[in-house]
Amino acid sequence: MAIRPIRYLGDPVLRQPAKKVRQVDDAIRHLVDDMIESMYAAQGVGLAAPQIGVPLRVVVLGMPDEEPFALINPVVVRATGTRVLEGEGCLSVPGYRGVITRSEKVVVRALDLKGKEIRVRAENNLLAEALEHEVDHVNGILYVDRIDTKTDLFKLDSTDWATARPIEERETEADEDAVTEASSNG
Repeated sequence: MAIRPIRYLGDPVLRQPAKKVRQVDDAIRHLVDDMIESMYAAQGVGLAAPQIGVPLRVVVLGMPDEEPFALINPVVVRATGTRVLEGEGCLSVPGYRGVITRSEKVVVRALDLKGKEIRVRAENNLLAEALEHEVDHVNGILYVDRIDTKTDLFKLDSTDWATARPIEERETEADEDAVTEASSNG
């Protein structure tokens, strides 16, 4: 297993729809092992293969106090209801959080590491948010694309959401570049 570097906003691999995995084999299982290690090293709860530069439809999720798992070729087959989430973030957009609308209930169809079709259901929790977030990644979509206005994107002064400031108070060019890309792609 190896920790692979996370790709950041602006990297073209994050904007391309990922390719379908044709066969769940040892190479895919090795990729999943690396992804899980990389996700935990970055202190995330989810990671999609494009985030480490691999344009495949592979996602790993690791909810607090639960075993991590992989989804191969995940597709949201049902999403119902809406809820506003304050503070969604992304390993590929470090230092920012956003207010976005996600579904209340989500059902994702995918393959597991044995190549067997599975369905994952979640409702009004972190897993529901992460499922939609990571499936977006394999479709070339970032959470900043789902933000309605610039005032819904916040720059963190530290790693604490409580210290977030609206992005309009940005002070650096890097901040401005992130906002410009987010608003031009959304």
